[in-house]
Amino acid sequence: MQAGRLTAPQADALQRKAVADKLPFIDVLLASGSIGPHDLAVFCSETFAYPMMDLHAFSFAALPAKIIDPKLMQSQRVVALAKRGNKMSVAISDPTNTQALDQIKFHTESSVEPVIVAHDALVRLLHELSKSSEQLIGELAGEEGEIQFAEEQEAASQEAPATDVEDAPIVRFLNKMLMDAVNMGASDLHFEPFEKFYRIRFRVDGVLIEHAQPPIAIKDKLVSRIKVLAKLDISEKRVPQDGRMRLIVSPTKTIDLRISTLPTLFGEKTVMRILDATQAQMGIDSLGYEPDQRALLLDAIARPYGMVLVTGPTGSGKTVSLYTCLNILNKPGINISTAEDPAEINLPGVNQVNVNDKAGLTFPVALKSFLRQDPDIIMVGEIRDLETADIAIKAAQTGHMVFSTLHTNDAPSTLTRMMNMGVAPFNIASSVILITAQRLARRLCTCKQPADVPTDRLLSAGFRSDELDGSWKPYGPVGCERCNGTGYKGRVGIYQIMPITPAIEKLILAHGNAMQIAAQAATEGVKTLRQSGLVKVKAGLTSLEEVLGCTNE
Repeated sequence: MQAGRLTAPQADALQRKAVADKLPFIDVLLASGSIGPHDLAVFCSETFAYPMMDLHAFSFAALPAKIIDPKLMQSQRVVALAKRGNKMSVAISDPTNTQALDQIKFHTESSVEPVIVAHDALVRLLHELSKSSEQLIGELAGEEGEIQFAEEQEAASQEAPATDVEDAPIVRFLNKMLMDAVNMGASDLHFEPFEKFYRIRFRVDGVLIEHAQPPIAIKDKLVSRIKVLAKLDISEKRVPQDGRMRLIVSPTKTIDLRISTLPTLFGEKTVMRILDATQAQMGIDSLGYEPDQRALLLDAIARPYGMVLVTGPTGSGKTVSLYTCLNILNKPGINISTAEDPAEINLPGVNQVNVNDKAGLTFPVALKSFLRQDPDIIMVGEIRDLETADIAIKAAQTGHMVFSTLHTNDAPSTLTRMMNMGVAPFNIASSVILITAQRLARRLCTCKQPADVPTDRLLSAGFRSDELDGSWKPYGPVGCERCNGTGYKGRVGIYQIMPITPAIEKLILAHGNAMQIAAQAATEGVKTLRQSGLVKVKAGLTSLEEVLGCTNE
């Protein structure tokens, strides 16, 4: 009125309407058409001596996250634009709303500096922010993913009030991610928070691929939802936590998920590993052993006592190989006990124990207990120290079959690794009967095509000149809908199977090194990992690049 923008009757009518309709005066004023949003912003900036800004020129991605509670932003219609030290700039369209500024100052413990923006642009921005945390998640999730968790079924009878971690959009989004991962054959899901974005990646056939980038505002709710299902402490965000949950895909199929959280600079990273029990039921024929390798392995595990070691890096399929062997031996007349950290696949008929270092249930403690339980077959998840190795070897020497894993590069170096741990050479020679080293290479999809690989490259990879007789050609990836354009679908094992022969026993007793043992094994016909991989290339199961990428000469 003082500025001549409204007459007294107009102002009085608008004020009465705002009170009657319980609306902010600014909404009623702009709805009347008496003044436009831009003109009103210019007027407020000049009258109240606040700076003005065009929100259209401001990057949505540059908005600081989680400075002001989203519900407070929506109710008071303000948006945090930037914060430096104890000063925070907030976008506001109604500078007379001092209650909003006071509340922001109280909740953030910051000095608030208002910036005038056009009301319509502010409302649009608030709508986008609201959509990011709820509607956008719903859109990303769609209507799919109506799945159940065993933990929720158990708690279904106990009614509890809804909480933030049970928000429908978050629940649907997590269900969608899990179903996508299962359908794509992923082995791991990575939920990764960063300063400006939130990323979800799947590991498919050993390779990480980015699957989604949901709004960063949901990161805490999503982690809380996962923690509730995995029965973890949702209030503890400073230390890593481990748990597990079970996904009910269908009435006849359930999938176990192993959960690991890790505090990072910008929130908790969560990794979910999919443990599909059907992998252990695949059978030894589907793992990729060559006929001679399979015969050596089956002969070793059929012996009444001794030790079989499986080596390889993390994610090379050691657990599946061991469980496949256990599944072959799992009969009513055999007592099998396993100590794992943790037990990844549930195998009915096998007594599985999760080691718990905090509670004092370590690998050595579990092994000692097993030996008092009348075992026939013992599996140790991993030999990490001399104490575990000693007990396992004594078990193998006293009439038990022992399976275990080590982290070494190949079969010959496993023996020297055990000697370096402090195991006496005569104990190794008298207990270990077979060592298998393995890697996983991606299997070529059915869309594969013959690849033109130069002869010198094939020779440098390890092929002999007499093998390059033109009777076969290496294949390469192409890409189709079935393999999501990667050219690969599934994985195939590459193995080095080394039985401990009398000649290798003599080398062990003579403190032979890995090179000497490898040379002796080669004279006895043991293929290296590279040579086994080249057999897969020749058979057209995988590409030369895959084998070169996962094996050394």
